[in-house]
Amino acid sequence: MEDDCGRFGDYPGMVMSTPPAAVQPARRGRGGLGDAWGRVRRSPLAFDIALAVVLTLVTVAGSVGESHPHQVSDKPPAGVHIAAPAAAYLLVAVSALVLIWRRRRPVLVLAVSLGAALLYTCLGYENGAVMINPLFALYAVALTVPTGRAIGLSLITMLSLMAALAAFDPFGATQGGFILVPVLVAAALFLGLWAASRHAAVRESAEQARRAIDAERLRIARELHDVVAHTMATINVQAGVAAHVIDQQPDQAAQALEAIKQASREGLRELRGILNVLRQADEHDERSPAPRLAQLDELVENSTRAGLPTSVTVHGRARALAPTVDLTAYRIVQESLTNALRHAGPATARVTLSYTDDELGVEVLDSGCGRGDGVPPGAGHGIAGMRERTEAMGGTLIAGPAPEGGFRVHARLPLSAR
Repeated sequence: MEDDCGRFGDYPGMVMSTPPAAVQPARRGRGGLGDAWGRVRRSPLAFDIALAVVLTLVTVAGSVGESHPHQVSDKPPAGVHIAAPAAAYLLVAVSALVLIWRRRRPVLVLAVSLGAALLYTCLGYENGAVMINPLFALYAVALTVPTGRAIGLSLITMLSLMAALAAFDPFGATQGGFILVPVLVAAALFLGLWAASRHAAVRESAEQARRAIDAERLRIARELHDVVAHTMATINVQAGVAAHVIDQQPDQAAQALEAIKQASREGLRELRGILNVLRQADEHDERSPAPRLAQLDELVENSTRAGLPTSVTVHGRARALAPTVDLTAYRIVQESLTNALRHAGPATARVTLSYTDDELGVEVLDSGCGRGDGVPPGAGHGIAGMRERTEAMGGTLIAGPAPEGGFRVHARLPLSAR
C-alpha cells in the first residue's frame, strides 16, 4: 500500500505512476524463464556459470558429432581414425567449465582452456568445436588486462592453435579450422578491447558524476556553515545581552530579543533555500533566492543590531556580478562579520567593496583584538571555507591581524570567475 510520502514497497522516495504489481494480475505472466534469465544476468557469477554450462553442452555435443561424421565430406582420409574415446571429451568439458572463473583469473582461465583444447587436438581428434572455448577465454583476457598484454596473449593463442592444427589435424596441415584461426582470434581480441573501452567510458562517467556529487556536497556544507554560524553567533551574543540587562534595562533586552527574532528569521529563510536545493526544487524559485551583495545592507543592519556597529564603503562603479561572484562576496562578508561578532570583543567593523575592470576587492576590517597567529579562536573552518570559495573562482584571500590592530580579511575575486 502507498504510505504518507507517496512511496510503495521498498523504494523510498520513488513515486510510482502505476499501481504495484499486486493489483495488476495481468502483469504476473512476466515470470518464469524471463524473470529467471533476468536474475542470472544481474549476477556475474550466475551468468558465467550459465555460459560455461551452455558451452560445455554445445562443444561436447559438437565434438561427439565431429568424431562420428555421417557426411562423406566430413569423413577423414582412408586409414585415419578421428573417433575419440569418452574420456577425451573431458578435455572439451574442462576447456569450457573453466570459463566460470574468467572474470577473476582471466589469464589462468585462458591457459587452462587453451591447454585442454591443444591436448585434445594433439591426440588427433577433430577439434572444430573445442576451439570455441579458448576464444571466449581470450575475450575475457582482452576485456580485463592491458592492451599490450592482451595482444601478446592473442598471438600466443593463435600461433599455438595453428601449430597444433598443422601438425595433428587429420584432414591435413592447412585444411578446416587452420584458415579460420587468425580471423577468430582477431575477432575475440577486438571485441574484448572494444568492450573494455566501453566499460572504461562508463567508469569514467560514473567517476565524474561522483566528483560532481562530492563537489555539490562540499558546496552545500559551506552554505550550511555560513548560514548556521552567522545566525547562531548573532543569537548567542544577543541572548547574552538580553540575559545581562533584562532586569535593569528591559528596553535594551527587548531590542536584543528583536535582533534574535530577525536573525533567526533570516537564518531559517536561507536554510529553507538550501533544503529546496537538496529536494531538487526549481533553481529559479523566487521564494528563496541565493544571497547576494544587494542584501548587504540587511546583513550590516543585523550585524549592527547584534552589537557590532558596521559601515560599508564602495570604491569604483558598482555593477551586476556573475551569480557565483555575487554569492562568494556576500559569504565572505557574512563569515567575516560572524567571526568578528564571536571573537573581536567590543569592536566596530568596516566593509569595503572595490570595483575595478577585472576584479572585485572585498575587505572586512574590525577594530577588535584579533589573535597574532592570524586565526580568530574557533574560526579556522570559516576562514578555510572562505579561502576555498575564493580559490575555486581563481581569486585570492588573505586573513590575519591588521597592522593598525583588529583583524582583516581581504579577498580579490575575478569578475570573470571560472
